[in-house]
Amino acid sequence: MLPEETDVLVVGAGPTGLTAALTLALRGVRVTVVDRLPRPPVTSRAAVVHAYTLEELDRIGAGAPLVARGIRSRNFTVRDRDRVLLTVPFHALPSVHPYALMVSQAVTEEVLTDRLDAAGVRVLRPYEMADLDLDGAGAVATFGGGATVRARYVVAADGMRSTVRERAGIAFVGPAGGAESFVLADVRVTSSLPYDEVSLFLDRAGPLVWAPLPDGVVRLVAAVDEAPADPDAAYLQALLDERGPTRRPHRIREVLWGSRFRLHHRVAATFRTGPVLLAGDAGHVHSPAGGQGMNLGIVDAVDLGTTLADVLAGGPEALLDGYAARRRPMAEDVVAFADRLTRLAAVPPTTRPARNLLLRVLSGLPPARRRIALRLSGLSHRPAITPEPAPVHASPPP
Repeated sequence: MLPEETDVLVVGAGPTGLTAALTLALRGVRVTVVDRLPRPPVTSRAAVVHAYTLEELDRIGAGAPLVARGIRSRNFTVRDRDRVLLTVPFHALPSVHPYALMVSQAVTEEVLTDRLDAAGVRVLRPYEMADLDLDGAGAVATFGGGATVRARYVVAADGMRSTVRERAGIAFVGPAGGAESFVLADVRVTSSLPYDEVSLFLDRAGPLVWAPLPDGVVRLVAAVDEAPADPDAAYLQALLDERGPTRRPHRIREVLWGSRFRLHHRVAATFRTGPVLLAGDAGHVHSPAGGQGMNLGIVDAVDLGTTLADVLAGGPEALLDGYAARRRPMAEDVVAFADRLTRLAAVPPTTRPARNLLLRVLSGLPPARRRIALRLSGLSHRPAITPEPAPVHASPPP
C-alpha cells in the first residue's frame, strides 16, 4: 500500500531504480519504490556488468552476490566474420574486478531486490504514475485509481518513455531520424567461440553482439531493419549465417526467448528540475553496442542516492545541481561512444578494408588496447578521488 508521504519516491524498479533506492535506504533515508508492472520481468536486454559498475555496487553490498552468479569475461573482441580485428583484454584493468561480468539483467535485479528487502524496503506493485505536480515543498505523484504520494524528491527511473520526465517538462533531445530496430534472444548454440569472451561482429547490415551467459546460454543482440516480435530459430540462424563465422559456423540448438526493441539516441536536456532528478534510461538511451546502458544507469543511481542522502542530512541543495552537472556530460559521452561502435559496423564495402586495417593496428598497440578497455569498463569515468562508500550495514529507516 502506498504511503501518504515519503522523503524520496523512486519511480521504476529496474536496475537503476533499485540501486538508487538501496543506496538511500542504507543511508537511513525514508524511500518508497514503485513500479507499474505486477511482477519483475524474467527477460531483459542487458547482459554485462562492467568493472566500474561492480565497484559502485560494492559500495552498497551488491557486488559480491552478483559476481557469484555470473561468469567473468576476460576479453572483448571485434570481428569481421572469421577474422579477429581487435582484442581488448580486461585482465590488466586497475580494478578489483579485472573482467566484464556476464549476467542477465533479470539476475542483477534479483540481487538488488534481495539487498533492498534486507534493508527493509519493498517494491510496491503495480502502481503506474499518471500525473506529477511540483511545488515548493517537493512533488505530489498521482497514480492510477487516484492514490497520491507526497515526496520531497522524485527519482525518475522509469525508462526511456519516462512519465516522470514528461510530466516534469524535461525535453529528451537527440538527432532527427527514425528509431533503430534491434532483435535480441537467449539461445543455446553449437559454436567454436570461447564462452568467456564477448564478441562484436561487424557487418554492413549492422552489428551483432555475442554475449555468453551462465549455464551455456548465449545472448544475441543485432541491429536489423525490422525485427520480428518473436524471433524464431530460423530467423536467428539466418542472422548468424549472414554476420557470424563462416569456416566454423554457429548452429542454433534452442531459442529460450526472443524479443525486439526500438530506440533513438537521446539525452535529457537536464537531469534535474526542482525536486525531480533523472537517472538511467529516463536520462539517456543509445545503441546497446558496448553494453553501456544499464551500467551507466547503475552508476547514475549510486551517485544520485549518495547525493540525495547528503542533502537530506542537511547538505546544500546545490549538491543536486552538482549531480546533474556530472551525469549529463557522461551520458553524452556514452551515447556518442555507443553510436561510434554502431557506425563502425555499417561502413560501406569500399572502406571496410581500411577500417579492418585500422582495428588490427590498434589491436597491436598496448596503450590503445588499454584505453579502449578503460572506456568499455567505465573506469575512464571513475573519479580520481572516490568518495567514502555508503555504510552497507546501516539500520533501515523506520
